Amino acid sequence: MTLDSLLLSQDPELVRVIRPTLEKLSIDVEICHEARAAADILISEKFDAVIVDCDDLKGGLGVLQGLRSTPSNKNSVTFAILNGKRTTTQDAFGMGANFVLQKPISTLNASRCFHAALNFMLQERRRYFRHPVKMPVVILLDNKKVNATSTNISESGIALMLREALLKGAVPRLQFILPDTNSTLNVDAEVVWADVKGRAGLRFRDVAAETKDRLERWLDERLEEEMPGSTERVAAADADPLQ
Repeated sequence: MTLDSLLLSQDPELVRVIRPTLEKLSIDVEICHEARAAADILISEKFDAVIVDCDDLKGGLGVLQGLRSTPSNKNSVTFAILNGKRTTTQDAFGMGANFVLQKPISTLNASRCFHAALNFMLQERRRYFRHPVKMPVVILLDNKKVNATSTNISESGIALMLREALLKGAVPRLQFILPDTNSTLNVDAEVVWADVKGRAGLRFRDVAAETKDRLERWLDERLEEEMPGSTERVAAADADPLQ
């Protein structure tokens, strides 16, 4: 699995510089040439990085301004490409950009910028990463014990299947043992959604520091399995790309 990025631009020189720079970091690049099409894509697809040619593409600035209101990409690492004539760096940061690049962009400047941003992309991938896993989960609620089975888990919540429906808003305690570990985790969670078929999504609440650390380390191992080399890429991001 690689990181995913969306580049919104009609500038062939910009694409020529940025595309190979990202690909060297194992970041896939989807190129979009129209602002309206990009806005539709950003609603339906998730990207680790979004690069917007703000000044030289009609509607580009509007895409940058609206990005933080899209459910899927409101936390994506965002790059604003400016031409030095219209939008200021301060304006771009105020609209939600995390990084700003000024045209003309050299391979050296692009490499430095994306190396600096790589760590943030990987952190964002981990934040929304959901690992599919089938494991027994015990639900403790109102002095009652209910057995369930997980379908996926993230650092912020878990999806379950059980024989009876849970009430939205309920706050049960969950007990489970992560695969390939030998200790039980106890986590309070709030039912965010549930249906009559016994499926439910729960958000973890007030997780103890030790429990949170164990869950995050376990998820990091699963993410590394899906994204081989992510640890090496973090190390590369911390190094000077010129060395």
